[in-house]
Amino acid sequence: MPQVWVYAEVTPEGAVDATALELLTRARSLDGEVAAVVLGPGASRAATTLGDYGASKVYLGDDAVFGDFVAQPAAEALHRLVTEHSPELLLFATNYDSRDIAGRLSARTGATLMGNATDLIGLDRARTAISGGSLLVDVALRGSPRIVLVRPKSFGAEATGGVAEVIRADVEIPDELRRARRVERHEQDAAGPKLEDAGVVIAGGRGLQEPDNFKLLDQLAALLDDCAVGATRAVVDAGWVPYAYQIGQTGKTVKPGVYIAAGISGATQHLVGMKGAKRIVAVNKDPDAPIFEVADLGVVGDAAKVLEQLIEEVKGRKGQT
Repeated sequence: MPQVWVYAEVTPEGAVDATALELLTRARSLDGEVAAVVLGPGASRAATTLGDYGASKVYLGDDAVFGDFVAQPAAEALHRLVTEHSPELLLFATNYDSRDIAGRLSARTGATLMGNATDLIGLDRARTAISGGSLLVDVALRGSPRIVLVRPKSFGAEATGGVAEVIRADVEIPDELRRARRVERHEQDAAGPKLEDAGVVIAGGRGLQEPDNFKLLDQLAALLDDCAVGATRAVVDAGWVPYAYQIGQTGKTVKPGVYIAAGISGATQHLVGMKGAKRIVAVNKDPDAPIFEVADLGVVGDAAKVLEQLIEEVKGRKGQT
């Protein structure tokens, strides 16, 4: 039976990256034996979770070298595992580390590599969005192995209650592959839920006119339950907010219950990252803005002024002054 492998990023505490669990869920529907590869401190603690989401085998290495050094040690370990076991398909999340590792593995093995996939049609075919997300195409994957980088939130994650066979992947990493060392880790403090997991997302674009108006999004988000703030690429590129806020083809993918787009025109590159929302509310002073074509509710008006009125309305309903 052909093998489908999922590379799972993991924290030192053993928490598995959410996209890896989504990939395991989708991999179960393909015609193959599903396995996971997890490397770094915390890998042993992650094995139970990976089995629960569908991995029949977990290849793991919890040597600190995989956490201390960037990409090269993990690519070396994966190269040896792939050479030994010959999987047909390897799935990676479109995360920084995973992309780096997948690219290096492709160079080492000569494997076909496809990026930005949104669905898996089979062991040799994947789907992606082109033309800024306006068209979906199916891509035939040739050769073996095949490597596919998949966008987060492309699938739901569902546990099965399974148990995986754990296989140690103890690999000696030579000194020449210990080059780029992580010297510091920093986690940005967040008062609310993660952008990717929030039930309500309020996103702002250049229609807010100036950086100070972005504070209106934070004020409204603080009044709502399970709410996070996002942004368009134009706002991020202008330096109004950090890249972590960016939603779209080159940013994060969100699928909240409600998405409020304030001052966002609706470029296709942005729609790719948010069109899966259950309800879309758009506020824009241009009545012909493309965002209104996908919105369930549209408000034509100055985004900053509408947000100020909305904040006051929510405060009033909550009994705040």
